[in-house]
Amino acid sequence: MSFLDTMLEDVKTVAIIGHVRPDGDCVGSCLAAYNYLEEHHPEVNAVVYLETPSSKFGYLKNFDRIVSDFSENKTYDFCICLDSSDTLRFGEAVKFLDTAGKSLCVDHHITNLRYAGENIVRDTASSTCEVLYGLLDESKISKAVAECIYTGIIHDTGVFKYDCTSARTMEIAGKMMEKGIDFSKIIDDSFYRKTYVQNQILGRALLESITFHDGRCIFSAVSKKDMEFYGVTSADMDGIIDQLRITEGVECAIFIYETSCREYKVSLRSTTDLDVSRIAVYFSGGGHKKAAGCTMTGSVHDVINNLSDQIAKQLN
Repeated sequence: MSFLDTMLEDVKTVAIIGHVRPDGDCVGSCLAAYNYLEEHHPEVNAVVYLETPSSKFGYLKNFDRIVSDFSENKTYDFCICLDSSDTLRFGEAVKFLDTAGKSLCVDHHITNLRYAGENIVRDTASSTCEVLYGLLDESKISKAVAECIYTGIIHDTGVFKYDCTSARTMEIAGKMMEKGIDFSKIIDDSFYRKTYVQNQILGRALLESITFHDGRCIFSAVSKKDMEFYGVTSADMDGIIDQLRITEGVECAIFIYETSCREYKVSLRSTTDLDVSRIAVYFSGGGHKKAAGCTMTGSVHDVINNLSDQIAKQLN
């Protein structure tokens, strides 16, 4: 019996929660857990609570069952927390964790605070989906669950090109492919394909990017006003930081966008030994050595100057 199967003994209700602004690994791991429960534990009533995810993940089974209204005051026997290093990143959904009879955190962030009753954190894993795979009975993983796991892995590895990709990552991806998933379509439709407005905002961000620290760093910023002009949301920002990251000579890339007046979501990427998780943690964020994030307030000038000071400590 797998670890998750064991945890579900005597459980009748389950809340599955992930972080705000859910990405591919978050959506993939949440729906992988949900679909596994639906297929093998029909006696359990499970609900996935996430902020409205990008429609590009609509091919995943039960995507339409994701609940984005957190107003329900329901207490669950068990809360499964996925892809979040701390409870603040759950937003309003944290109440389902706070009131649950027992809880499980499954994550791969080195900055994870071990906030649940049971914590399975593998900071050497490529993704939360990779960690979750190890908690399931591999023989019970269906094509639908495999699509979810594969989606999470490709998004957090940049389609297997980031340093977090290991031989184990590739082995798991291969096992998911053996389940009959259309892996090339998953990659094209959820990772590479962009809408017209997504290409527009990407172009705008690249056009207005600025290098500093003698070209070793690059940043770009998108304001709330710009987002409203192009009609884009946070989900449309995917890929901008990765395009900045591959700029020749750049060791650290920064992308920020305004979430409310003078508040910015910050994404950091490193191409060298520069540890951006240390920088993110300094500003109450988290992540990995080469990919991290946080939320900061002030003007764009304030945010970049403060980040620049912390980056300089490592560059020097």
